[in-house]
Amino acid sequence: MRQYTLRSFGAVGDGLNNDSEAFVKAFGALSEGGVLHLEEGTYLTGPLHIRAKNLVIELDKGAVIKFIADETLYRPVYSRWEGVNCYCMHPCVLIEEADGLIVRGEGVLDGNGGWWWEAANRKRNSQKGPVSPLEHELALLNPGYESQSGGGGGRQSQFLRPPLVQILHSNNVKLEGLTLQNSPFWTLHPLYSTNLIFRSLTILNPKDAPNTDGIDVDSCRFVTIKECFVDVGDDGIALKSGSGPDGVATNMPTTDVLIEGCTVKSAHGGAVIGSETAAGIRDVRVRDCLFDGTDRGIRIKTRRGRGGAIANLHFESVRMKRNLCPLTLNMYYRCGSLDKEDFSLEKKAITSTTPSIEQVVIENCISEDSTSSAAFIVGLPEAPIKDLVIRNCTFTVAKTGLTPVEESEMYEGLPEPVGRGIRLRNVQLSMHDVQVEGVETALIVEDGVQLKE
Repeated sequence: MRQYTLRSFGAVGDGLNNDSEAFVKAFGALSEGGVLHLEEGTYLTGPLHIRAKNLVIELDKGAVIKFIADETLYRPVYSRWEGVNCYCMHPCVLIEEADGLIVRGEGVLDGNGGWWWEAANRKRNSQKGPVSPLEHELALLNPGYESQSGGGGGRQSQFLRPPLVQILHSNNVKLEGLTLQNSPFWTLHPLYSTNLIFRSLTILNPKDAPNTDGIDVDSCRFVTIKECFVDVGDDGIALKSGSGPDGVATNMPTTDVLIEGCTVKSAHGGAVIGSETAAGIRDVRVRDCLFDGTDRGIRIKTRRGRGGAIANLHFESVRMKRNLCPLTLNMYYRCGSLDKEDFSLEKKAITSTTPSIEQVVIENCISEDSTSSAAFIVGLPEAPIKDLVIRNCTFTVAKTGLTPVEESEMYEGLPEPVGRGIRLRNVQLSMHDVQVEGVETALIVEDGVQLKE
């Protein structure tokens, strides 16, 4: 197998020189396989595009790939952004149509996200539509974007920031040992790919960095995520499958996912399903994980208009500490909707974009010192959550440092909560050996609840 160092292609690695051309030469030379070795140093570069078979990329400890924060370098590519197929900015690393790719080592991929986060926050607060030349270009490439819902990341301004790493239409890809940090947008975004392994990754973004999810598995099959540490500014490890009519038409579910032995801190959710659920998410196992200080722990979020069947999810031996709310199944998720009828309490007609949740098992899980409530479980009147099983679990609400109970989840249209226990609405469930501690009322039963033996 051919072996090269990046410096053999002209890279300097001093953090000042632009080493983009060295990467282009290296990936061209190794498109049919080999080993590319990055020695200690900081390799400054624009976006990278890897199309290769049987390629191994090794990053030594102290090797840093740092991406230049200049939006003009990130030319439009056709991909998916917040659940909708569209043109968006080129990912910092785009792995496309790869097979047999391994990226490993103790090195760092640094998205240099500070400029991107500041711009995203500014545009969200003051910008009504496209302003920059690249935003106008994306707007022309994405006709009808004004009527598309999103997750709040920037669709209306067309400031469609790059993820740090996107794996697109690829097979047999493994990332191991690396640190991924300071992402402009979502950090690791596998999309339309199969047979993926993510092991012993460290993913770090500041807590206030907008939309910087850790791992977003999007319309992929056969994915293993093991022993990863995630501390980010949005959801920790999330599973998605497209949003609304576009996701329904694409019809590529996320299936056969294992999340095991992972730790998530500070994120909006630990193990998250949604909210882009249009093609369905099924056959998921989450076990032996710690969600410490995340806003929510186990989190399923969707709403009318998102679509998709969520089924056969199994969460086992998950420990959750200092969450706002450790367990949420929320079909009134508020972010990104353009239609207030999405949040009606009335029973609506079931359509192709009505989501469903069924066959969910939560067992042998413990939560400690939740500050808003013990759990939030709310389905739709026309599509109640079905076959939910909670067994051998303990949920404990903290005695001090409490936060408002309405912070349990991001919802719209529901009546004000009346307690800090397990909120139930439009759900069919069974509960066995479940303890709820630190509250006056363990179960807050609202409309449409069926408790089975």
